[in-house]
Parts: sequence; structure tokens; C-alpha cells
Amino acid sequence: MTTPLFESSIRSLTLLGRGKVRDIYAVDDEKLLIVTSDRLSAFDVILPDPIPRKGQVLTALASFWFDRLGHIIPNQLTGIDPESVVAEDEREQVRGRALVVKRLKPLPIEAVVRGYVIGSGWKDYQDTGAICGIALPAGLKQAAKLPSPIFTPASKADVGDHDENISFEQAQARTEAMLGADLQGTGKTGAQLVNEARDAAIRLYSEAADYAATRGIIIADTKFEFGIDAAGTLHLIDEALTPDSSRFWPADSYAEGISPPSYDKQYVRDYLETLDWGKVAPGPALPAEVAERTGAKYVEAYERLTGKTL
Repeated sequence: MTTPLFESSIRSLTLLGRGKVRDIYAVDDEKLLIVTSDRLSAFDVILPDPIPRKGQVLTALASFWFDRLGHIIPNQLTGIDPESVVAEDEREQVRGRALVVKRLKPLPIEAVVRGYVIGSGWKDYQDTGAICGIALPAGLKQAAKLPSPIFTPASKADVGDHDENISFEQAQARTEAMLGADLQGTGKTGAQLVNEARDAAIRLYSEAADYAATRGIIIADTKFEFGIDAAGTLHLIDEALTPDSSRFWPADSYAEGISPPSYDKQYVRDYLETLDWGKVAPGPALPAEVAERTGAKYVEAYERLTGKTL
């Protein structure tokens, strides 16, 4: 097993930024190198201890979905080996955890699709009978399956801040304001892009959820990110349908009326809830057992979904 990577240090390329999990480098004017670290954030705070194999799982699982769902929408992949764009002594840092992707202009929204009433959606439903303003049938229980998946966009937050749910109209206005200049000459508007993103996100979620069900996993909800090229063509970017961006439940322990166990960082969240911690940076250290069990959950999700060992 390789040593966990908390932060990459690629000096042969220019570092453009670090997110909660990913480090982004410039390859050239048309391509980026994205290195997925083993960092984990909880309650929007990056914790000081890496999760073993997390970056490897996220990269492998996202690549699996990009390949499986590529007929729905173009994606960011270039097919270029990440080891070929860094110095020889940096290859170990990118092996199995990096992608060379197209440089695309991101939409300024998170494209969230919900198939079940859980998390913030459950709280919203209890208060209003709706999720993000979308009216739902009365009497639904926690973790109930929705009649059909719903699209509930959110604003993109900076590292350390919270994403905030916004209306569909706000998503359209936000996209027009941020990308209007880039869309000139493409024949598209920000509003049209968000329509495309909604339709693509629901289709991506639906096909993935149907497949996952055959592997004994329920995808309760997920979030996608999209970007455009110079022609205004929508692409799937960032990651897709991983334990970091989705809520995966084992079907054999699912029941309405409870919050089902999940293949994600919930194990870490549950541990953190036992601490006297204000949920602000710096985050507390994780016991080795918690980090290892969380890593094992990520690996199990990958292996159950793909039928392959990592």
C-alpha cells in the first residue's frame, strides 16, 4: 500500500490552487493536472489526517463513471497518462490518483440531484413540505424514495464555507452573470446552460442509480459539476458519483424512517460529533482506527460498485 498523500508537491508544473481534496496544476493552455489527495473535509473543515487510499478510490471510481456514462454528455478526460506530464521523481505522487483533463470554464453552481428524502432535504421537508421549494407529497418518512429525482442547485462555496441551496431561477441568473461573456457567439445563454445541466444531471443520476441497484447500493443523492468549452458545449467535470459527492446506502440495510448507514465520511462525522469541537478550523486529529475504517468504507464502495478489486 502506498503512503497516504495529504498534499502533493509537483514542482515541474505551476500550481493553480488547492481545494478541499484536489490540487490543480497547469499542464498547458488547454490541459490541467488534477491530483486527488487523501485529505478529508468534514463540516467544511479539512482534517489534519489523511484517509488511506481515499484519493485512489475517488479517482478510480470517477473514471469508472466517466466511462460508463460517457454516452450522455462529454466529460473532462483527455486520456493522457498523468505520469507523462510530470518529472520522473514526481510520478509516484500522481500514480493512480491523478487525471489530465481539459481546461473548461466551470458553471458557478453545484448540480445536486436528490432521489430520497434525507440530510438537509429531510429537514427542509419537515419544515415546509418541500425540498428547495419543490413541493412533495405529504406524509413522507425520513429516507423515503421520491416519486422521481429532483434537481436542487446550490451555490459553489469557497473552501471552508458552506454551499447554499438556491432556486432554479437563481442558478440561471448566476450562470448568466458569470458566464454571459464566455457564451457570446455560441448561441447559448446562461439560462439554457442550466436547463442542459439539469437534464444531464437527472439522466446521469438515474442511469447510475439503476446500475448501482444491481450492485446492492442505493444512490440517495449526488452532486455534479459541469463546465463549458469555447463553443459553449457542456461537459461533466470534477468528480462523479463518488463517496465524497454522493450518499451511498447498502440496499440490504435500507429502511424508511431512519438515516441508513452509508459508504462515505459519515463514520468520521459520527466520531467528530462525540468531541467537544466547535466545527471550525483547525480540525481535530483522527485516531488511526477511525482513519483506517473510513478508508476501508471507501474501498468497499468502489469494489461493490465496480466488481473489481483496488
